[in-house]
Amino acid sequence: MEWAIVGRAVVFVVGAGVVLATLGSAVRTVVLPRGIQAKLATAVFLTTRVLFRLRVGRAPTFERRDHVMAGYGPISLLTLALVWQVTTALSYTAMFWALGARPLRSAFTLSGSSLFTLGFQRPDGLPMTVLAFSEAALGLGLLALIITYLPSLYTAFSRREVFVAQLEVRAGSPPSGAEMIERFNSIGWLGDGLRGLWDRWEGWFLELQETHTSFPALVFFRSPQPEHSWITAAGAVLDGAALASSTLPEHEPDAEILLRAGYLSLRRIADYFAIPYDPDPEPTDPISVTREEYDAVYDRLAAAGVEVRADREQAWRDFAGWRVNYDTVLITLAALVVAPTAPWSSDRSASSFRPTLLRGRTKSPTRRR
Repeated sequence: MEWAIVGRAVVFVVGAGVVLATLGSAVRTVVLPRGIQAKLATAVFLTTRVLFRLRVGRAPTFERRDHVMAGYGPISLLTLALVWQVTTALSYTAMFWALGARPLRSAFTLSGSSLFTLGFQRPDGLPMTVLAFSEAALGLGLLALIITYLPSLYTAFSRREVFVAQLEVRAGSPPSGAEMIERFNSIGWLGDGLRGLWDRWEGWFLELQETHTSFPALVFFRSPQPEHSWITAAGAVLDGAALASSTLPEHEPDAEILLRAGYLSLRRIADYFAIPYDPDPEPTDPISVTREEYDAVYDRLAAAGVEVRADREQAWRDFAGWRVNYDTVLITLAALVVAPTAPWSSDRSASSFRPTLLRGRTKSPTRRR
């Protein structure tokens, strides 16, 4: 008899623990305004990602892969909501059983009736009644969190995509920092026009950092157009700013401020997904852009009538010194989201990057310059 009591007590404690873990996952995912990883949510997204990667592996073209991956973020999010409900129902089933609900099917029916506030089965005794009330409150709370979460998510997505779509006019499709400078030069916007762009995109990067760490599912929400992507847009703007700061003769302090805002934003998103990078690289550290690629862009800008610095060697060193701050996180995030091919970002990304369930400790993203 004593062992039976102990066993029921253990079942009740385990059920209560799972309920608290589920509630904690929901709070960290939806309510907490900072990028703290919820392991249950991460496990759901990783499991769903495996299934989508298997499906993508058989797609013959990028357009087909993009079509498949477009459902990854929304479906994972809806699956997470379902998992919250299922784990809550099963945990309360265990607790009702521990309090004496027999048989197990009756405990499960009582749990479902309480969770969804159906009321077709009534609990016996005060302990079960209190437990039923708590499950009903938790079920309504989870539903309210989901209802309030989705509008916030899609508002942030819409604001992000407005800038991504605008960049096609300014930097081509796929976007390129070199093409952006060339286009601005051809219409006489190379001075004030670029400075206005740096200011607007600095705000975009700051908002990106806040939304994509508070709502990490946004990282996987794809643009309406297959050739668009938030990460390739970020790479094009950062490369444009790095070229303006290094290759154009005039000093561009607004571009340098944008570069700092941009690489800090990408690093903090990378921190959430445990993407390794050097938080304090040397300006001479290697980057994925080769000297030959830079020289080709330098010659292209000069041929288009853009005034460039006479000291090509120093211009290359300055460009590499800026690019090294965001090079690793840019190409790894491009691999993570399966981004469309774009110059100097997803065209050289790793074939895949798999986020882990348990994050290692990362250093604070600081930089001397």
